[in-house]
Amino acid sequence: MLNHDAAPVRAAPGLASGDARPAAGGLINRTTLLCLLVAVLEGVDLQAAGVAAPKLAPALRLTPTELGWFFSAGTVGLFLGALVGGRLADRYGRKAVLVVSVALFGLFTAGTALSPDFTTLFLMRLATGLGLGGTLPNLVALAAENSPPGRSGGAVSLMYGGMPLGGAIVSLIAVFAGMGGGFDSWRTIFYAAGGAPLLVLPVLIWALPESHAFRAAAAVGEGSRPSVLTILFGGGRALETVLLWLAFFATLMVLYLLLSWLPLLMTDRGFGKPQAALIQVMLNISGAIACVVTGPLLDGPRRFGYAITVFVGLAVFLVLLAVMPANLTVALAVGMGAGVTVLTTQATLYAAAPACYPIAIRGTGVGGAVAAGRLGSVVGPLLGGGLVQAGLSASNLLLSLVPLVAVGGLLAVLLIHRQRRRQA
Repeated sequence: MLNHDAAPVRAAPGLASGDARPAAGGLINRTTLLCLLVAVLEGVDLQAAGVAAPKLAPALRLTPTELGWFFSAGTVGLFLGALVGGRLADRYGRKAVLVVSVALFGLFTAGTALSPDFTTLFLMRLATGLGLGGTLPNLVALAAENSPPGRSGGAVSLMYGGMPLGGAIVSLIAVFAGMGGGFDSWRTIFYAAGGAPLLVLPVLIWALPESHAFRAAAAVGEGSRPSVLTILFGGGRALETVLLWLAFFATLMVLYLLLSWLPLLMTDRGFGKPQAALIQVMLNISGAIACVVTGPLLDGPRRFGYAITVFVGLAVFLVLLAVMPANLTVALAVGMGAGVTVLTTQATLYAAAPACYPIAIRGTGVGGAVAAGRLGSVVGPLLGGGLVQAGLSASNLLLSLVPLVAVGGLLAVLLIHRQRRRQA
């Protein structure tokens, strides 16, 4: 059996030994609901830049290169924020770092609306990315650690469902902001996407509980602080860390390639732009619903079969997207299936991540996994662009994703199998 504890952690009074979480309470509790709300807001902010870009670029006279740097700034911030936010959470607590991260991405998203030039725009998006990156590892840790014993996978999946829902919401914000009208409508997107987190901030400060498991570990005392390399690769954790990182990288490549290129791929298949946009909205909404409904299947012995099912299902729906006729009803049904499977593969990995690391170092471990996934989210759209530029058809591009899904699925299943053996 692997030794996953850097130091023994005794249960605090009133907490179950070995779990450090309350024994009572349902899956849908105050922590989960507040984390779900923050995940929705993060989903809005993550996709706000892409939604606003068609009006933002001409309004600030951005060149294609500058627009690319604007998108890249957010991604770089996400990567760094996940690493730093997870590390700080192990020192100062999940709640404190989450509150600061939400304040950062809310403030700087709203500030993006005031940007008069490219330089300011770039810096605002970089700072926004830092806040967004620091948010997700702490949402995962809080949802997992404040869930009832044996229900952490369902809690994390429920929380994660908020992110695609936020992506769908920001598209609706764009419609009401009048994206078909004047140039300044893009500012409304950022005001709304940044103002909402700032309004929610007092609620988080007042109502969000700290991780019970983190408080229990802190009450015992931390001892020495291991280095990041020791946390990730020491104590028998190296193989699980590598499996988790590679699975995140491969599956997020597929997810972000679809999010970035699906409308263009659908127009290439013969659909109009409004129809292609509708297919993508349905992909987000169906995925959000699936994460909420199927989350409980990620706990207990069922999660092994669940992981196999969703990865095989994703490969099937990618093939169907590639070969389906240009019929809107069929496309909506297939798009919903693709949304359900591609987003539940992500939920599967986020649910597995906390179990890879003991409580005292979980923030750093989960933050590293989120950062690895963010690298995949950068490579995915670039890969799609390169394949399109090389002349690959929409159908062949979608089919080319199937091997990536197979690799990500195999790694995820191996990780879950290893966790089952360790916990047996």
